[in-house]
Amino acid sequence: MVPADRWLRYPAGRHNGQVAWSDTQLTDLLGVRLPIVAAPMAGGHSTPELVAAVSSAGALGSLAGAMLGPDDLRAAIRRTRDLTDRPFAVNLFAPGPAPSADRLGDWSRLTGVPVPEPRPGPSLADQLDVLRSERVPVFSFTFGIPDLDGLDAVLIGTATTVAEAVALERAGVHAVVAQGFEAGGHRGSFLADPYRSLVGTLALVPQMVDAVAVPVLAAGGIMDGRGIAAARALGAQGVQLGTAFMTCVESGTATAHRAALGAETTVTAVLTGRAARAVRTPEVDRLEASGVAPPDYPLPRQFQPGPPLLAGQAGALGRALPAAELVDALDRETAEVLERLSGTPRSGGS
Repeated sequence: MVPADRWLRYPAGRHNGQVAWSDTQLTDLLGVRLPIVAAPMAGGHSTPELVAAVSSAGALGSLAGAMLGPDDLRAAIRRTRDLTDRPFAVNLFAPGPAPSADRLGDWSRLTGVPVPEPRPGPSLADQLDVLRSERVPVFSFTFGIPDLDGLDAVLIGTATTVAEAVALERAGVHAVVAQGFEAGGHRGSFLADPYRSLVGTLALVPQMVDAVAVPVLAAGGIMDGRGIAAARALGAQGVQLGTAFMTCVESGTATAHRAALGAETTVTAVLTGRAARAVRTPEVDRLEASGVAPPDYPLPRQFQPGPPLLAGQAGALGRALPAAELVDALDRETAEVLERLSGTPRSGGS
């Protein structure tokens, strides 16, 4: 296990001598006060300002670095460090097969957009070199298991099934994100078809907790203290929230995207070539009804006029708050819910 004591630490949360709801193995591992992680959201949502504000408030912010080339990734890490001295995570995607040019013509005819010039994505090896040289404290990843050699960081992998969680633990991760069916964004499935790996958070978390020894973070449909308290009751040592932070003041989420977060969502591959939960729009319905298979990930994005409206199922519960206020609210609400359920004096919260 990577020691966290080389980072600035928050004292263990206690109230009247009692251990706070937030004092878990995960907080010790990450060197944070609260076992709350702001999910990495690519496409401009997870700005350095949002990441830093979340981390400074006592939770763990996450930079979405998968779409950034080495220079931009390094700049984002250094900008975040300029804004906070607290730990934060950087998220990358495990490598997959190179996309094929098949079906580009079919997709062009379907969307009415000319076939774009190829735009190769950044190299994972180059991105990992940046993480090593910048000594990023926490490295999270999804879509599989990348090369983890030489990474002096806390390692967090994403799993959508128990089998994936076990595989991640065997690979040496320090914690696993249990990505439930309700979660917004791309499905992190890597051992089976993502459409056959759609397990709800309520069912997934306790099974995963029983199957692995490392801490489990619940993700999917969690927007407030009620969801966090439920996750803790299921055995999760922490939570990861994405959609809840998309409406924060510091988020880079576009106005139209913010307005759509309470709408119906669906899991679809037509927007990016990979299964992802996004807002159901007439264009999504039209593309799916066509019966034309989308090109390989991430090529369909080049046929879209804007970024996909990725969102979780509980977006209607979002709050337009500064990130620090949202983190404080989540802490307070969780403590209050657990107090009501237990009938004991509140131990934790602010």
